[in-house]
Amino acid sequence: MAEPDFLDTPQGRRIAWHRFSGREPGVVFLGGLRSDMTGTKAAHLEDWARRSGRAFLRFDYSGHGASSGAFTEGCVGDWAEDAQAAIEALTEGPLVLVGSSMGGWISLLLAKRMPGRVAGLVTIAAAPDFTEDGMWADWSEDQRRACMEAGQVALPSDYGADMIITRRMIEDGRDHLVLRTPLALPIPVRLLQGTADADVPMAVALRLLDHLKGDDIRLELVKGADHRFSDPGCLATITRAVEEVLARI
Repeated sequence: MAEPDFLDTPQGRRIAWHRFSGREPGVVFLGGLRSDMTGTKAAHLEDWARRSGRAFLRFDYSGHGASSGAFTEGCVGDWAEDAQAAIEALTEGPLVLVGSSMGGWISLLLAKRMPGRVAGLVTIAAAPDFTEDGMWADWSEDQRRACMEAGQVALPSDYGADMIITRRMIEDGRDHLVLRTPLALPIPVRLLQGTADADVPMAVALRLLDHLKGDDIRLELVKGADHRFSDPGCLATITRAVEEVLARI
């Protein structure tokens, strides 16, 4: 794989990226927590974009992949800033955002901040507000105390080493919640969710569907799919959803 290029953001972070030039609307992939732009879904979408001649951008948030910084230094607000900086500097025209897990949360933040650029959304196991509703709400008192007093707590992960969640990540998450008030999205939106997802349950997808306000918003459940949503059938579902959104812009 070719070496990435780098973007220095207004906040002083250095973001690694790969871009493919093509026709508009372009597609931007937004990865999940502790994932990077070399993952199966990002690579699959770039292959699709190249075959279809569609402009495409993938990148690593700060503290992820080849970008600068440590994971424990970051938070959702930082990573949303990284995504906005990459979009503003590296893309043109209307865009379809494809957000996986935490990337789904970030895509909703960007749709609010950049309504003139975001023309469609596809989310994959979207995890909006996960720091508050999927972590803090489920933690024991000991875990909450450790996070607030020691500044961090270690969570076991099915994807490798323990995940360190910092007090800053929790507190910053509260400044970026999107499920507390209705969110109007007058654009085509497709929400994809696996029924066997152990990290983001179907209840989150149903809550998000109820929360979003618009005339072209649909939720598709894939029976048996897990949080990775990366087997051949799931990957085909992602590209079909992206093509459907593009056709409706």
